[in-house]
Amino acid sequence: MYSEITQEIKISVDTTFVEEQSEPDDFHFVWAYHIRIENGGGETVQLLRRHWHITDSHGRVHEVRGDGVVGEQPVLEPGDSFEYTSGTPLSTPSGFMVGSYQMVTGEGDHFSVPIPAFSLDSPHDISLVN
Repeated sequence: MYSEITQEIKISVDTTFVEEQSEPDDFHFVWAYHIRIENGGGETVQLLRRHWHITDSHGRVHEVRGDGVVGEQPVLEPGDSFEYTSGTPLSTPSGFMVGSYQMVTGEGDHFSVPIPAFSLDSPHDISLVN
């Protein structure tokens, strides 16, 4: 599990390779990622937007920007958490993702919360060390 805390907002990420949706012979590899967002601060916050950098093992980067997550813009009161699961395909057997959430406080102050970089590893990746 990967996690990071910024401005008392904790982002935790866990990934799973989805073998049954992947077609390695056709260069199609799929991962699910589960994210938990926890508000450890004293203010209510709302997640407005997301921004992802998805990099495959050849260094190709795909950017994704959009409103909210999984069709929601969750509001988190102090002590609340929000969890969701999503997924991403790659044409290579490994890669990584990193991103950020644009948040706003109840007072209208906007801030960015980084999503920690996490690896996308499959059993189909053959790595050679020297």
